[in-house]
Amino acid sequence: MSAMQIDRLLDTIVKNGASDLHISTGRPPTIRLHGKLKSLATKVVDSDDATALMKSITPEKNQQELAEVGGTDFGFAFGDAARFRASIFRQRGDISMVLRLIPNKILTFDEIGLPKIVAELCRRPRGLFLVTGPTGSGKSTTLATMVDWINGLYDRHIVTIEDPIEYYHYHKKSVVNQREVGRDVPSFSEALRRVLRSDPDVILVGEMRDLETMESAIRAAETGHLVFATLHTSGAASTINRIIDAFPVTQQEQVRVQLSTSLISVLSQQLCARSDKPGRVAAYEFLVVTPAISNLIRESKTFRIDSAIQTGRKFGMQLLDDHLWKLYSDGKISPEECIDKCKNPGDLKDKIHRAGGVIGRTELDEEHE
Repeated sequence: MSAMQIDRLLDTIVKNGASDLHISTGRPPTIRLHGKLKSLATKVVDSDDATALMKSITPEKNQQELAEVGGTDFGFAFGDAARFRASIFRQRGDISMVLRLIPNKILTFDEIGLPKIVAELCRRPRGLFLVTGPTGSGKSTTLATMVDWINGLYDRHIVTIEDPIEYYHYHKKSVVNQREVGRDVPSFSEALRRVLRSDPDVILVGEMRDLETMESAIRAAETGHLVFATLHTSGAASTINRIIDAFPVTQQEQVRVQLSTSLISVLSQQLCARSDKPGRVAAYEFLVVTPAISNLIRESKTFRIDSAIQTGRKFGMQLLDDHLWKLYSDGKISPEECIDKCKNPGDLKDKIHRAGGVIGRTELDEEHE
């Protein structure tokens, strides 16, 4: 397998609209298409192939990191066709690679099916907007759409802090600066410490990994900036709890007060396989922080947030399970997918049965066996 081969593999990904390419020794290169893994009809990758493929795309600095700590991540461009985010690591002494396709075309709010009110919130001059969900649920895509929307309509200074940079943004009405952790700046917290001096209006924090980054993001939102950030949590209430719990007990009271005033929204998402046509559709849980919800956060009553979301429909709010139910009712996802991705499988199973739906084996059933 020569360098030519990696181009052919990447080409396959782009042409098929796959999301990832997996290269591991002992099996053929494998792609993830609409959420499912599928082996390509080529030879099985051996140890030398894996090393050669790795060397053909990995910068010197990252090869060194791989040798020293056993893993490295970076982004690279594949001609004009796309960008890829690469995760390369050692396993059982061999090299494995996972390349995630980052499309060049940024989608619109309508294309990704975001609630209408999201655009309103992106116009706010300040506050913290969290986008959460498991890995691969489309958080980067959602954030890119929001940043692109602001960039096209308003004159703002937008600074993104990412690891690695995924979508490239070009200056439209706004000035956009993208800082890559590890290349332009050593860490998220260092970038956030510096960012406030660079007259930003909008700050995108790729990931709130540690306490220091959380503190800085909340502070930036309080001091009059619009801050977008991601967390690997599912659901609005658990996201708020997760942030508060990250702080020492002595600071939690203060963080509650800060969040109650600075948090503007939590958008939680899951990507589901479609049953009506190839592809995937996003299911959203959406919380808009109203004065009533702000009180619940301050008074440590986050357990009441879910019912507040249900009564907040006029603000565009919705619970994940309600959206999943709608996608199922509209014939867009299967009952199995609906139950695998929901928060309260018991309730939804009953609902589907009452509506005359038949549920086959779900991943949850397989886990219990």
